[in-house]
Amino acid sequence: MKMFELRPAVPEDLSFARDLTCRNMLPYYIKHDLLWQDEAFDVAWAGRDNQMILSNGVLAGFFSLSRDARALYIRELQIDQGFQRVGAGSWAIDQVIAITQRERRPALRLTVFENNPARNLYERKGLAVVGKDECFLRMQRDISTHVL
Repeated sequence: MKMFELRPAVPEDLSFARDLTCRNMLPYYIKHDLLWQDEAFDVAWAGRDNQMILSNGVLAGFFSLSRDARALYIRELQIDQGFQRVGAGSWAIDQVIAITQRERRPALRLTVFENNPARNLYERKGLAVVGKDECFLRMQRDISTHVL
């Protein structure tokens, strides 16, 4: 079993995150006739809470979060191909759920391409489809804020 850890992103992580996202998402962009733009990624990155996922000191992926009064939003969750299907994505979702609970946000939300198999992981983690926009599914998990 691989062990994972988080660390806040630093400016030098931007190119890794951009390249990983492009590599992972380009097939979906092509299939849905969308245009990938490095500049748009960079602008979005600058305004988000970005956390790097490491496995034994090696970058395995990252997630980007944003927040409002209604929810914590996963804007990106990208796992390097060499770390897919070994628990990194599941571990990352668990970390985000814990952050959502700690911050007492009412919900965790994300958007996923309708044909992305990551949807299965999200459903296993308790997120449900709550809407659809063109080629995207909007998913949400309501968070209980009960204190023991």
